[in-house]
Amino acid sequence: MNKVNTTGKNPDVDRYIAGFPDNVRELLMQLRAAVREAAPEAEEVISYQMPAYRLQGMLVYFAGYKNHIGFYPTSSGIKAFKQELSAYKGAKGTVQFPLDKPLPLDIIKKIVAFRVAENLQKTGSKREKNGSS
Repeated sequence: MNKVNTTGKNPDVDRYIAGFPDNVRELLMQLRAAVREAAPEAEEVISYQMPAYRLQGMLVYFAGYKNHIGFYPTSSGIKAFKQELSAYKGAKGTVQFPLDKPLPLDIIKKIVAFRVAENLQKTGSKREKNGSS
């Protein structure tokens, strides 16, 4: 049985971030802080070998790369913020933030808050269908 981390920080995520050069590490720490601010109740885990956040299901993932930071808010998170993310490379469920530009932390927080609301709404709908509260 896995212990639930109640501190809000995961030592595996600390190790993941520590493995990057200073400039990338700084951006990863900023992104982590933005996610934690937007979803303080989310559990921080490693999933698919990258930092991830879970609250009534997976919320978002992120990862560091040689030339960008990958942010994975699922396809619904990308679709809902398509206009705000149009300046960045991306695909159906991912967006790439270049290392040589500041992270759009306000947009990231909005996307995380959107994903929290989406997950909570989905779990609320499931409870209603099952007849429990």
